[in-house]
Amino acid sequence: MFLDYIILPAIALLLVWRLYTVLGKRTGNERPRPGPAGMRRTGDAAEGNVVQLPGRPADADRPALEPARDAPPHVALNVDPAAQPGLDRIAAAEPGFDPASFLGGARAAFEMIVNAYAAGDSATLRPLLSDEVFAQFDGAIRKRAAAQEVLTTTLIGITEAAIAEADADTRVARVTVRFVTEQVNVTHDAEGRVVDGDPSTVTKVTDLWSFSRNLRARDPNWTLVATRSPT
Repeated sequence: MFLDYIILPAIALLLVWRLYTVLGKRTGNERPRPGPAGMRRTGDAAEGNVVQLPGRPADADRPALEPARDAPPHVALNVDPAAQPGLDRIAAAEPGFDPASFLGGARAAFEMIVNAYAAGDSATLRPLLSDEVFAQFDGAIRKRAAAQEVLTTTLIGITEAAIAEADADTRVARVTVRFVTEQVNVTHDAEGRVVDGDPSTVTKVTDLWSFSRNLRARDPNWTLVATRSPT
């Protein structure tokens, strides 16, 4: 199948948000920014998942994701060896599952979610995220709005996207993707002053994002259920 599992046609329009201008280099003077970082999820607490988005130290997360003819094409499949047995279990439970198509959609979803979070667009985030993850992201957006702060995120590029973990049981499939990206994150106050970040600083960020789907449901959509940084 050709991206039968993830991303709406509208995502092709939103991908123009991606910015490719290279900005400066790391200064080492960054400080942690208020936001989802450090907020523990419930439900997945046993895994120690932490909802995190741009702003934490380097290397330290739309309408339903449904089939789309206009979605991005396959990307080169990059799978950690430990994840392959889990992908095989998913394929056995759901014939037609295409890891390369999934990974291409996951890359597009990553860009959409990062940009929607920075823009404070909770409406876009709502159908992409599980209830618990959305509550964390939306709470951080509301806190930022109350402080009259504006976050600008420039996603320079995704330097790596790899399937790091995968598994399935009789009911649920779950795939974790490791994203390594270069970003510029700056927060301004109501007067336009920089209160966090540096517009000339590019930060390397490594994320592990877990997507899940109910195999018993007719809905083919995958949902972001957890984000964390490698330990």
